Amino acid sequence: MAPASERLELVKLCSSRNWSKAIRVLDSLLSRSCSILDLCNRAFCYSQLELHKHVIKDCDRALELDPALLQAYILKGNAFSALGRKEDALHVWEEGYTKNVYESADIKQLLKLEELVESVKQNSAIANETDSNEFSNAVTRKPENEVISTECESDAIDCSDAVTCKSDPEVISGDSALDSSNTATLSTDIESRSLSKAINSSDIIQPSDATEKCGRSDETIKVSKKMFVAGNTLNLDIRLSRGIAQVNEGKYVDAISIFDQVLSENPKYAEALIGRGTAYAFKRELEAAIDDFTMAIKCNSSAGEAWKRRGQARAALGEFEEAIEDLGKALEFEPNSSDILHERGIVSFKFKDYHAAVEDLSSCVKSDRENKSAYTYLGLALFHIGEYCQAKEAHLKSIKLDRSFLEAWTHLAQFYQDLAKPEEALECIEKILLVDERFAKAYYLRGLLYHMMGQHRAAVKDLTLGLSIDGSNIESLYLRASCYHAIGEYRDAVKDYDSVLDLENDSMDKFVLQCLAFYQKEIALYTASKASSEFSWFNIDGDVDPLFKEYWCKKLHPKYVCERVFRQPTLRDSLKKGRLKKQELSFTKQKTSLLQAADRIGQKIQYECPGFLPNKRQYRMAGLAAIEIAQKVGKAWRLLRSASKSGKKARRRERPTIQSYNRGGVCCSTSSLPETSASYSSSEDKFSSNRSFSWKDIYSIAVKWRQISEPCDPVVWIDKLSEEADSGVGYQIPILLGQAKVVRYFPMNLRTLNVVKSIIRKLKYVHVDDNVFYISEAETLKKIAHVESCSDLYGIIGKNFWVTTTCDSTAFEGKQLEGTRISIRRMGKIGFDFAIQAPLSSSRWEDYNTEMEAAWEDLCTACCDELYGSSDPTLLQNVNDAILRMTYYWFNFMPLARGSAVVGLTVMLGLFLATNMDVTASIPPGVQVDCEALLSPNSQLFINTIKTWLYPSLRYNVAWKDYPDVTSTFSTTGSVVAALSTYFLS
Repeated sequence: MAPASERLELVKLCSSRNWSKAIRVLDSLLSRSCSILDLCNRAFCYSQLELHKHVIKDCDRALELDPALLQAYILKGNAFSALGRKEDALHVWEEGYTKNVYESADIKQLLKLEELVESVKQNSAIANETDSNEFSNAVTRKPENEVISTECESDAIDCSDAVTCKSDPEVISGDSALDSSNTATLSTDIESRSLSKAINSSDIIQPSDATEKCGRSDETIKVSKKMFVAGNTLNLDIRLSRGIAQVNEGKYVDAISIFDQVLSENPKYAEALIGRGTAYAFKRELEAAIDDFTMAIKCNSSAGEAWKRRGQARAALGEFEEAIEDLGKALEFEPNSSDILHERGIVSFKFKDYHAAVEDLSSCVKSDRENKSAYTYLGLALFHIGEYCQAKEAHLKSIKLDRSFLEAWTHLAQFYQDLAKPEEALECIEKILLVDERFAKAYYLRGLLYHMMGQHRAAVKDLTLGLSIDGSNIESLYLRASCYHAIGEYRDAVKDYDSVLDLENDSMDKFVLQCLAFYQKEIALYTASKASSEFSWFNIDGDVDPLFKEYWCKKLHPKYVCERVFRQPTLRDSLKKGRLKKQELSFTKQKTSLLQAADRIGQKIQYECPGFLPNKRQYRMAGLAAIEIAQKVGKAWRLLRSASKSGKKARRRERPTIQSYNRGGVCCSTSSLPETSASYSSSEDKFSSNRSFSWKDIYSIAVKWRQISEPCDPVVWIDKLSEEADSGVGYQIPILLGQAKVVRYFPMNLRTLNVVKSIIRKLKYVHVDDNVFYISEAETLKKIAHVESCSDLYGIIGKNFWVTTTCDSTAFEGKQLEGTRISIRRMGKIGFDFAIQAPLSSSRWEDYNTEMEAAWEDLCTACCDELYGSSDPTLLQNVNDAILRMTYYWFNFMPLARGSAVVGLTVMLGLFLATNMDVTASIPPGVQVDCEALLSPNSQLFINTIKTWLYPSLRYNVAWKDYPDVTSTFSTTGSVVAALSTYFLS
């Protein structure tokens, strides 16, 4: 249609009050040329359909082009007034009057603006005097001379000679549900946003006889009540407005019924399709909503609102990529729409495209500096790409805009928690509860923080408070069950685990928690059955079925396990009262002194790196385990020295054979195959007998303490899983997950990447799945030497690949062990997974077992010669090096499904203690001992790195010899649990 014809059509449509079709014509005109007058024309048409937010948007765009445009100020102020935002309306009108009073040529419009301002001020004064909240009709009455320009191709018609219309006699006040910013926004928030109700519309004004001035100049057309019934197009628009009002009031079924009637008469009425789709979306009938939005797009491909709504609905269904495409299309019609940028930014965040989210949300807050939600989600996205300072600023900006904005406080609390800043996180949670003491998520967050800091009893209190508000919160139930489990309240733990299993799940995250609840309930019952027995009989690795442990580690559905594995006895059979005995909770002076020593020693395991929270329970666990190791190893070394002095040659331990992975026996059965781990009774203590003991016996002490200290974690020996176990349960250190920089480990990114580049240049090949992919071209290798990111390296290789580090053997000169696997895998279109993994194979286990055995024997030899007992650290250099060498091979071995790092540090502390050397220094900031080992090609390089700060801190100390014996002081499993769960000390 030619522009002149479109202009003529526009006049006819407005004269017949067919606002919807008029808007379509204006859409077409504006798509070709952004005319200020056409923006005002469309704003006026929107106002007749009560789409006030669209009025405001078009007026804003017009004012960007001409900041002195009087008509835009009038229309925008009218829209704010109709929305009930009287102060905003007054502000807009005053701004328009101030900008035009000295230079406006349109005196009539200026006087109308002055009249509106004065009316508001007068009515405000009256309201203050009479305590009334009503505004005068003059405020909401539309000015008589609202203008629609009908600019023709040849020459533009002046505003004073344009079509004029009074307001519709049948007005539905309140915002349209089709507006995106407040009323009918489909949520895509990952945390707390939901499909919220739109603002309520005011009462419908019934039709009455009226005279409409709807023509050029002074031409008047009479419009009677009959026209509202007889005029088909007008009748459709009125019913459209009624349907919108029903959506705004939350009456979605009634709204759908109205839209159905409208669409039965005009199936291609795009606005009605959008309205019905929005109602469906609020009812969570998202597929039906998408169908309506799709049909609206087919009817009118330039209906930006339909594209946006469909994008929102797709996002709510988890179709993020399609949602982003739709929202991008919507942006083509409204390029600077802060609402759409906000929506697409949040969808991109949920899609884990954090860079795109940052771009959109940054653009959003530039044009809408008051958008508190955009700021806090910008903070979340910035955090994931490692921009922590900017992320904090964004969160704080959101809170500055609204001190009561719970979502922003919540995200800031999580920000501090992830960075391991517990004091700041707790302060944020306190602020949340000051705003709303019944905000259940705040109690969950604080409970989670306490749990991660080892304060399980405090966590239980907060989780219970949260569940009193939201009793079906699966995360809180699961976490409280785990806390009860850890502190020995087994009856309550089993009850909560059962509650988790009974809940309906509607997401994969909830399903995973239910799977874990099944496994951990069984472990809780097993632990309860051992509560009164000696702690030496607590042996998950020997007693629990290998298949059960494998499925537990992998978080798989337990159905297959239930069919093949013998279940634990009920709590009634396991523990009479479902909790620890009173005597186990009482602490003697002897116990207290031992716990104080353990707390001091255990603190040395703490990493001073972002992401590693201090954990009092783990400190105590490590300290008690280290002391027990020192006591038992010290006793064994004394026996060896005694035998050596008496002329009896100590029997050299034979190299053990590697047994099958499938070694466990049935669940809760101790009649399985013979074990070489720490499954022994106190009367059969290897460390006090003439029986030789292995490196694994030493480490099994720490493993058992780690298992009992945090039952949430599947800490098990990988060689005790089923023969079906594969690399899926190997120890993993993620550095990059898609675009997300993992807080704990991303600081190792460049160093790890350099290791990968070095290996490729040396070997000239990488592994692609199970095949070798050769890289022999000199130019390619040269490019690899200069890459600085995973994406650059992947771009050269062109495939998902992995390389394996080497680990020089000490036991066999010239031999190289298989180190750890470093992999780079593309994640769709948005990023890469960059991780360190411990590969699994029987040959690798045999190699490292031999290496660990050799390192252990070297340590025993060094500690039993004439230098033993010296207080000069320089004379004990070989002893210290032997301890670090053993630690180096343990970290490269990584033989546990979880917990290898803390177990390695605990044993290291225990062995130094056994040599009368007390480690007095904390681990320096930024140093992760396990990662230093993983990235060092030989033990000497690792030793040289660690000894720079460790050896100067060693102090000769034999005080540990006077500590009460750990095994007899905390003899039962119940007493061990009680020791880890009570903090009345400093």
